[in-house]
Amino acid sequence: MLPILPGATLGVLGGGQLGRMFVHAAQAMGYFTAVLDPDPASPAGRVSHHHIQSAYDDPDGLRQLAGLCAAVTTEFENVPAVALAALAGQCTVSPAARAVAVAQNRAEEKAHFTACGVPCAPYTVIETPEQLASADPSLFPGILKTSRMGYDGKGQARVQTPAELTTAWDAMGRAPCVLEQRLHLALECSVIVARGADGACVHLPLQRNLHRDGILAVTEVYEENMPLALMQQALAAAKSIADELQYIGVLCVEFFVLEDGRLVVNEIAPRPHNSGHYSVDACDVSQFELQVRTLAGLPLTPPHQHSAAIMLNLLGDLWFAGGETQQEPAWTQVLALPGTHLHLYGKEQARHGRKMGHLNVTAASAAAAHSTALQAAALLGLPAF
Repeated sequence: MLPILPGATLGVLGGGQLGRMFVHAAQAMGYFTAVLDPDPASPAGRVSHHHIQSAYDDPDGLRQLAGLCAAVTTEFENVPAVALAALAGQCTVSPAARAVAVAQNRAEEKAHFTACGVPCAPYTVIETPEQLASADPSLFPGILKTSRMGYDGKGQARVQTPAELTTAWDAMGRAPCVLEQRLHLALECSVIVARGADGACVHLPLQRNLHRDGILAVTEVYEENMPLALMQQALAAAKSIADELQYIGVLCVEFFVLEDGRLVVNEIAPRPHNSGHYSVDACDVSQFELQVRTLAGLPLTPPHQHSAAIMLNLLGDLWFAGGETQQEPAWTQVLALPGTHLHLYGKEQARHGRKMGHLNVTAASAAAAHSTALQAAALLGLPAF
């Protein structure tokens, strides 16, 4: 395809923080932007040239978006795949509806991993009472996950026995689910790849991640944060997953590293990812610029990380550290630390567990980044890591 050059309008379905950072990146490169999101105060809609306040599956809203845009992407995987398919008949769309549909369904996602030859946790699909009754005993203790709409630890339940599985499935309204064997994890990591329409693929460095209560808390990215062989294996797996999907866009692949050293894939996100936010301040090409480049058909140059980086996720709990009275966190003290970069998402109201922003810490060495990040965490009342 011919490249879509600056001056054109690029669109995004979804108005959250990922859409906001895409809009910033596109505007910095000279593009106009349009956001479709039903929330009148959406973070991305507030900074975009155009905000279409519409449901994601509203035909009129989609027609407006297609009329404005040369190309459209998405900022989250739960936008209806049929909306992407409808837009694809009117303008360039990436990632494609098929790729997003795979990411929306855990059963299809795991089948895709198997087809790619990439190992994942042992699992079984639970969609009927018969499948529930015949669940393999080797999958216990396990984790029951809804096949659709689960994220940040939502739609999941730990189960020790078949009786607990039955109770958990009932509590989830007997929705289609996947039962995964609970694995003994040493750590978690992710890799972000960007694949163009011509099949060219570049990647960011491997990201080492720490989750708390199912939500990403800390990402550390620097040389030797992971063994080289593990990094190479994760990158090869991510590229295989992207190639098999004929993927166009930015794709995050999340992995578990087991206590015995094995690497297994957890899930994919067909978009930029929380664990890649450090790239805005630590790399010469961020994940959001890569998203713009893949959408517009521009050349993909391999990103270079110029600084060791640690990202701290900032949840709404920080605004209630002193009790239930909302107060601003200690930004002045935090920003007095060297190499700190504050990114807040423009959300009107802080709530417990809500992602309000992130803090990137960059430094010349991993040790310096870690020291500063620990100081920042202490000032914000976050646990050490």
